[in-house]
Amino acid sequence: MIKQNNNVYPIFDRMMGREDKQGLLKQRSVMVWFTGLSGSGKSTLAIALERELHARGYLCRILDGDNIRSGINNNLGFSAADRIENVRRIAEVGKLFIDSGIITIAAFISPNDYIRTMAGEIIGTNDFLEVYVSTPLEECEKRDVKGLYAKARRGEIRDFTGISAPFEAPVHPALSLDTSVLSLEESVNRLLELILPKVSIDNI
Repeated sequence: MIKQNNNVYPIFDRMMGREDKQGLLKQRSVMVWFTGLSGSGKSTLAIALERELHARGYLCRILDGDNIRSGINNNLGFSAADRIENVRRIAEVGKLFIDSGIITIAAFISPNDYIRTMAGEIIGTNDFLEVYVSTPLEECEKRDVKGLYAKARRGEIRDFTGISAPFEAPVHPALSLDTSVLSLEESVNRLLELILPKVSIDNI
């Protein structure tokens, strides 16, 4: 008689685990989740952080709004339901990277606490570092490199966060950075102070 396996995902029992991957890479994986308004500096910080961690021998992967929405989430719009689904998929992809031992850096507006909490629960709260890029709206509008704020002000873009849709600031982020008063170097140094102790091989 064949013994039934009650595990509906039996392959998981035979796959190599996160600890094996972290040991191979000699690092502990975490998710650094940047949240903030469009133009606040999320992507700039993500790129600079990745370069600094790479220079120190850490393997990273950036997940950014533009590359995700042009690929895996290209069928989603900006309705409330689509924003939730956008972040849910991002978190699931991020979880795969985390389980592969890779330090993952996400840069998404993720405009409210519900969405960010959902992402943290999918990824795992112990692995989720929420970084609030708190650059004021006025400064973000000045930068407006994509012309999005101007279009939103003219009513050409609906449900645009900060103009026609709300942004809910995190209450207790792991770190808050205002790029209108902090230089890129100062911001990255603060990020490294937060992250390096958590990704050290000594903490595996």
